[in-house]
Order: sequence, then structure tokens, then C-alpha cells
Amino acid sequence: MKLELVAVPVTDVDRAKAFYVDQVGFHEDHDHKVTPDLRFVQLTPPGSACSIVMGVGITSMAPGSQKGLQVVVDDVEAVRHALLSKGVETGEVDVQPWGSFIYFADPDGNTWSVQQIPKRL
Repeated sequence: MKLELVAVPVTDVDRAKAFYVDQVGFHEDHDHKVTPDLRFVQLTPPGSACSIVMGVGITSMAPGSQKGLQVVVDDVEAVRHALLSKGVETGEVDVQPWGSFIYFADPDGNTWSVQQIPKRL
């Protein structure tokens, strides 16, 4: 089994899409308005096999209720600087024995962590 798609509940699809594509750097895979009650927007983080989906009629979760989504990167400091340069708020790098992390939220409050896994000996 492979995880392919994770729903991210948002209030304003166009605002969220712009945030993820223009500020975070996700790729826009699909944006289809099937009916007035169904719009399917699929976005994929660079290099990921798993995508997120948002839209109208996609999920019954409350906007902002998706907490703790995580992506893994090679250089968390570089990603932090790239996000900050695009107006995405993150804190300082949090270094732990199991990885280095930064955290951010989308405009609705869905939260993400970005992890750099430590080099293994």
C-alpha cells in the first residue's frame, strides 16, 4: 500500500492554492470544478509521491483541523530561508537527536513540520 492523497480542509480554495503553490512551492497537479458543489484541487510537494487535495465537497473536516502533516527535506535551513523569502512564517530550526525541524501553518491553520533527518553513521 502507498499513501497517495491527504485531504487538507480550507475555507478559501483559491487563497489556499496560492499559498501552497506560490509560497510553499507545491506543484499544481489538478484543479477541476466538476459541479458547483465539487471542486478538486490536487497539489504535490516537490519530490513527493503523496499529494494533498483541497476544494469544495472534498472533506467534512473543519478548515484548519489538519494538524501535523510532515515533509522530509535534505536541508531544512535552506527550506526555511526559501519559505521566509516567500512570506511563510516559521520559527528557528529546532534541532533534536532524531532530526532538525521547522514548522509552519497555512492561512486556515493546518499545520506542517519540515524535517531534516540526521545523517546515519
